Amino acid sequence: MSPEQVAALLLGVAVVIAATRLAGALAARAGQPVVIGEILAGILLGPTLFHGSVTDVLFPADIRPHLGTLANIGVMVFMFLVGLELDHALLRGTGRLAVSVSLSSILLPLGLGALLGLYLLESHPNPHRLGFALFMGAAMAVTAFPVLARILTDRGMHRTATGGLALTCAAVDDVLAWSLLAVVVAVTGADTGQWHAVLVLPYVALMFWAVRPLLRRLVAAHRRTGHLSPGMLAAVLAGLMLSGCVTEWIGLHFIFGAFLFGVVMPREGSDRLREEITERVGQVSTVLLLPIFFVVSGLKVDLSAVGTPGLAELALILLVAVGGKFAGAFTAARLNGLPPRQSATLATLMNTRGLTELVILSAGLQLGLLDTGLYSLMVVMALVTTAMTGPLLQLFRPGRTPVAAGVREAGLRSSST
Repeated sequence: MSPEQVAALLLGVAVVIAATRLAGALAARAGQPVVIGEILAGILLGPTLFHGSVTDVLFPADIRPHLGTLANIGVMVFMFLVGLELDHALLRGTGRLAVSVSLSSILLPLGLGALLGLYLLESHPNPHRLGFALFMGAAMAVTAFPVLARILTDRGMHRTATGGLALTCAAVDDVLAWSLLAVVVAVTGADTGQWHAVLVLPYVALMFWAVRPLLRRLVAAHRRTGHLSPGMLAAVLAGLMLSGCVTEWIGLHFIFGAFLFGVVMPREGSDRLREEITERVGQVSTVLLLPIFFVVSGLKVDLSAVGTPGLAELALILLVAVGGKFAGAFTAARLNGLPPRQSATLATLMNTRGLTELVILSAGLQLGLLDTGLYSLMVVMALVTTAMTGPLLQLFRPGRTPVAAGVREAGLRSSST
């Protein structure tokens, strides 16, 4: 890089940090998740305003690949932390209520999303017809577990029965959605002749049967010393990068390697270790790397050219995304005996998409499954479905005692988290 490029890159990163922090603070003051403001900052710094002239000044074309590299590292770290924070206990011993709500809130939006994908192929042609339809279904079915957990914590719902049920359902949803997305990537890769996909199962087996025992040694070393040493942190980060490298090489996308590396981290006796890793790595990711990802994603969003056909497609996308997820969760909850207001509260929480959706959309764009126009509309959908969570919770959420009682009637203890 030339000195001019280095200076432009550093200036761009400084602008990214300042803009996303300011927008996140404004979103928080408005009662919205911080991620809403950060995503909006990325869009506003992109080509949507002033025909991209601000973008060209702040982020010249020759530094964007370097920003993209930092953004990819940020996504890897984020996905690793998602896997690391995924509570295995939420997936074990899941009752009939949580299973039925999870499956219903996945299958209905998945089916509707796939049908929508087939319809959108007329205006957004794609050679990977099956991959495109499945991708649209996966994008409609996902729930953002990290954003949902933060919303529940901010509203004091994380220790209520409804909050515990929502977290359990979101954990199941995310595992199913990421598995489906892996299938989409494999199908798309197979269409383009990527034979490496046959190594997926051996890779997963290696992670659980070879890497996990090594991580147990790391946990044991941490318990002996009582702190996370630089050597331990280096081992974790190196393992994260290698896992992402392997999945990228076999055509599965690096996000899956990062996510699985977090999932295979042993849970027994590792609470303090995981907290330290999350604290040290999470701060750098939250303050530096993820804001760069928001802006890099925003640079690909152009809403300036959205006309009447685009608005009609956006309305259809929102109808499928909101309606499919809400109807699936609400119907399953009601069939299991939950009161209407509590069922609506749960369905509202399951509609939270946030950053997780943005990661999926970015993967779809990289895979060639989305064009710029459709990607832009889907990003708007992610923003709307996350922003609507707060106002709808104010409308639907009943008092804490009736909520807990309703869930207990369905067989879930109110102490669940």
